[in-house]
Order: sequence, then C-alpha cells, then structure tokens
Amino acid sequence: MAILRLKARKQFLFVNRGKRAARPTLVVQARKAVPAHETVRIGFTATKKTGNAVRRNRNKRRLRAAVTEILVGRGVIGWDYVFIARTSTADAKWPDLLADMKAALQSLHPQED
Repeated sequence: MAILRLKARKQFLFVNRGKRAARPTLVVQARKAVPAHETVRIGFTATKKTGNAVRRNRNKRRLRAAVTEILVGRGVIGWDYVFIARTSTADAKWPDLLADMKAALQSLHPQED
C-alpha cells in the first residue's frame, strides 16, 4: 500500500469535513478521497495549544512513527487521514499511543478486522 502525504491546507480542510475519532492521546480525522485514488494519504497536525515548537515537533515525530507501525494494516486504500496531536501525546507511553491509534482507526472503519 502506497502512503502519500497531505501538504496543502485545502487537503486538510477537506479531511476535516469527514469522520472523526478522538482518543486521549490523539484525534484521527478520515474522509474518502474525491476523486478516488489507489493510495492512502496522511497528514499530521500539532497546534500551539500542545506546546512550544520543540514539543509540537516531538508530537508529530511520535505520530509519524506510530503511523508506520499501525496504518499499514489498518488504513483503507482511497481514504485520507489527518492525525492531530493532543497535549498528552508527547508524554504518553508508547503502547498507549499505539493502542489509541488502533482504537481510533477501528472506530472509523468498524467493518475492518
């Protein structure tokens, strides 16, 4: 499965109008891509609310690492995802972050697995 990145604000706003799953360490937004494509596209966001630049970058690095482990088996081809960091993302234990991401993706696509 090919994974591409969302980069333009317009792409993030498009996904924002889709489904949403919130967990203690992150929020996942998902929307079926229009026009349909044969890849999964992902984006990452960490607002100033989560901390200074160092903390925001750490949050995004942790989310990117978690996505490489989780999304390959749980992402649905033709969908776009945005992973939003929360204040607790930087301090969360790694297994808790992975469990939250799995649970969020499962709630977005319950028929999978």
